[in-house]
Amino acid sequence: MSENRDEYNRAGLIAFAFTMAFCFAFFFYLVAVNKGVDLAENVVDPNAPVAEGAAPAFDITQVKEPWVSTPELVEYGKKTFAANCAMCHGAEGKGDGAAGAGLNPKPRNLVEGKWTQGEGVTSLFKVLQNGIKGSSMASYAHFKSADRWALVMYIDSITQNKSKEDPAKVAEFAKTAQ
Repeated sequence: MSENRDEYNRAGLIAFAFTMAFCFAFFFYLVAVNKGVDLAENVVDPNAPVAEGAAPAFDITQVKEPWVSTPELVEYGKKTFAANCAMCHGAEGKGDGAAGAGLNPKPRNLVEGKWTQGEGVTSLFKVLQNGIKGSSMASYAHFKSADRWALVMYIDSITQNKSKEDPAKVAEFAKTAQ
């Protein structure tokens, strides 16, 4: 009966033991010895106190009337535009963004030309709210209303086709626009 020993089990046991020892040593190295990878991410706490002499960050939620253009609002809109719109409309808003090259119809040049969905900041706001059916212009209804107004103010600052709307009518519209 001792002639019937299975030699393959011994080789499997040795392979299993070596694998377990290697895994244990590897995990020990990862947990106790290795210092990790520094991605050089400098995370800044937005609630941290502002250093003396530094300008405080612009807080869009504190703006009472985002439909009234201010330099701070336009600058905030520019940053929002760069993060969300420049890929299609281009960094300068000329419709030459990298992602826009593959779209049909091409993204609009926001600097030159007539507005296709109506003139004025209320029409621009409605486009951001609803998008444009039959085009690649998606709705940005998921943005806060103040962020959409900041985008509108930035677009109005770069376009040659400036808004000529009555500020009172814009304010009346803005109070109902969400």
